Amino acid sequence: MSPVLAACILVPALVLSSLPAWAGTVFVTSQQGARLARVEAGRVTGGTAVASAPATVATGGGLVFLSHPDGHAITVADAATGEILRRLPYRGQAFGLAAPADGRSLFVADWSGNRVDRLSAEDGTVEASAETGRDPAHIVLDRAGRLFVADRESHRVSVFDGARMTRLATIPVGTAPFALALSPDEHRLYVGNVRSNDVTVIDTGSLTALATVPAGAMPYGLAVSPDGARILVTNQHAGTVTVLDAASLTIQARIGVGRYPEGIALLDGKAYVANWFSDTVSVIDLATLREVARLPVAEGPRGVAVAQGGTP
Repeated sequence: MSPVLAACILVPALVLSSLPAWAGTVFVTSQQGARLARVEAGRVTGGTAVASAPATVATGGGLVFLSHPDGHAITVADAATGEILRRLPYRGQAFGLAAPADGRSLFVADWSGNRVDRLSAEDGTVEASAETGRDPAHIVLDRAGRLFVADRESHRVSVFDGARMTRLATIPVGTAPFALALSPDEHRLYVGNVRSNDVTVIDTGSLTALATVPAGAMPYGLAVSPDGARILVTNQHAGTVTVLDAASLTIQARIGVGRYPEGIALLDGKAYVANWFSDTVSVIDLATLREVARLPVAEGPRGVAVAQGGTP
């Protein structure tokens, strides 16, 4: 499978009254359309042309970061205006991204290099690196500074100290882990395993797997509700979003969306799902668990992220 695959980077819903204006924005990358769309209050409010084949997207400190695996680069944009600020060259195939809240650095999974790098967000200088398993896909950073990496072809999650870039643990999961999402309290990490069609639940305190449960055909993106009660899983091959009860780990609902859903992120009681083959973003009401809209975007939407607050 090509490394130019998009994903879900989960950013918890935010209290907008105390945060900058950009914190109410959902960003969507369109791979074939080479565009970054802005979605606000449930509608597309604008977009920016970007370099070809953007894959994943992450936010931090008022900045938006896009990975270009085949272009060996990372785009940095201003979250408030959408203006492209700079393009950072990257030595490998940048795929998974994670940014601290201050936006001063950026963690990058090198799909073909089997490593994760910490870069300066200003000039792309590699500050530190660590070896991962094969084909590292998505990555997430917790508030304690630990970095979790889905080692897709090694069927495990690697955990690193983000400051020292030293390995803390290696956790076996299902087959071909790809998407990751932390619970709001960060006590649980959920892992979407695309070839075993299930989700592994990891205790982030003990760094051990607690359970692996069915989650629909090809779980490709993950998000967790703000109260931690529900796990939402995009099913690429089924055109659905599976909703799991976080306490019982049973399926609550399956929601039809567009074709080949991939990235997913939550904001203000809604889930936003990128439908790669439909060129749309599905909007799901989390109270009713129903799709309430489909928003047209540029060709090939794949990555979705919600802006974090902070100072650029």
